[in-house]
Amino acid sequence: MEFLKAGDLAHLRPELTVAACFLLLLLLDLFLPRRIGRSLLGWLALAGLALSAVFVCLQINPAEKVSLLGGSFRVDDFGNVLKLIFLAGTGLVILMSIGSVQREGISSEGAYYCLLLSAVLGAMILASSADLITLYVGLETLSLPGYALAGIRKQNRKANEGAFKYLVQGGISSAFILYGMSFLYGISGSTELAAINSAVRTADASLTPLLYVAAFLLLAGFGFRIAAAPFHSWAPDTYEGSPSPIAAFLAVVSKGAGLAAIFRLFYGVFFQQTLITGENVSTLEYDVFLAITIIAAAAMIVGNLLALKQKNMKRLFAYSGVANSGYLLVPIGVQFSAVHLNNFAELAYYLTAYLLMTVGAFAALMIVERLSGTEELRGFAGLYYRAPATATAIVLLVLSLAGFPVTAGFFGKLFILFGAVQVRMYALALIMAVTSVLSFYYYFSILRQVFMRGEAPETGGEKAPWTLHAVLWFCAAAGVLLGFYPQGILSPIQNIFSVTMDLF
Repeated sequence: MEFLKAGDLAHLRPELTVAACFLLLLLLDLFLPRRIGRSLLGWLALAGLALSAVFVCLQINPAEKVSLLGGSFRVDDFGNVLKLIFLAGTGLVILMSIGSVQREGISSEGAYYCLLLSAVLGAMILASSADLITLYVGLETLSLPGYALAGIRKQNRKANEGAFKYLVQGGISSAFILYGMSFLYGISGSTELAAINSAVRTADASLTPLLYVAAFLLLAGFGFRIAAAPFHSWAPDTYEGSPSPIAAFLAVVSKGAGLAAIFRLFYGVFFQQTLITGENVSTLEYDVFLAITIIAAAAMIVGNLLALKQKNMKRLFAYSGVANSGYLLVPIGVQFSAVHLNNFAELAYYLTAYLLMTVGAFAALMIVERLSGTEELRGFAGLYYRAPATATAIVLLVLSLAGFPVTAGFFGKLFILFGAVQVRMYALALIMAVTSVLSFYYYFSILRQVFMRGEAPETGGEKAPWTLHAVLWFCAAAGVLLGFYPQGILSPIQNIFSVTMDLF
């Protein structure tokens, strides 16, 4: 592997900016007086993410893809788009945390922001990985801070239980991923995705069973990372025990990073471009991507069915996240073909919509919890009569989550469904449509509570900081805007993304 050259550092400015901000916050947390640091560190973290996003935008270039470290790290527009989504999601999480960290039971604000920065750095590395080693480094750089963040409320029993489940099952999933990677390395003699792809093309028939084992081990490992059924059992308890901003981070950034890894890894290794060139698809390639669609269907069905009976809002959002993992896997499973090349644009659009819906929903939950003193569904009772402006924003978010027409959630699901129909996966499209309708029941149960003149839970009616309201309204308004103008995201992504240049 080549060493990094001085000229290559310019291409790593987004990652280096986040790393430098992490170190700065670590030092400031040691030396600044506590009463000053509490308000300053969050804004500095937010500034660092914004500067990193600027550097990502500056290196977007459809005509140039840069490979660093012997091809193990790629700077391409696939990674750039996803990095912007990860940075935006983390920025919103930090903004909703400012003024709320202590109330969420987090004793060390400096450690909290540093862990968030290191986690998003891992997500950015995952998005640009073109080598098994780099990919695994990015995965663990994301995961280890995530375990700590899930259990950061050390005195909370539910937080300890959720973090323990997350850690144990995360360790098992890492073992699955490493075991699958070891088979790929043994067959190809390389850790680079391009070299492994070539080896898979020419592999002897006797090695085919090992390739199947590798693919299914990797799918199981990454299925845990994105909380897709049947690998989702950690999510409800972890979300319930985590601080609300961390639950939002796990639901959006961590899930998005896992999807980026699946996209990059499975297309980089198992996709042979036969669907695009018109050649016959190999049995291995067909089965691997069929397995992804089966996981997607299972996630949509299981997530929506289990969400129906939930009364705790964090658990409801966890099962909703399981269902959305299924929706987000569909563009990956249906593959690129001569009649359908918009897979990545569909994934990025719906991931952006899901980010806005989910972060906004958790911000709404934090506001309602302050007003009502509970995270249960009953806390929303009569909200329209107590806080009509907040209730209006929640209505917009819930309609988008449910996929109501003329919202970002509706068009995100619609584009993905049309993609499945284009490649004649009618059963998958039918499951998408039916489960989307099913989700109306539990999403609209929130609206029933909001407009119900029920007796409000006993509470002191604590006022939420303006940052929470800013996140809530930004997510609600942006979701509506994306619904009215979806081409604002779809067209630029389609213009800059190239299957052959970005993935191969």
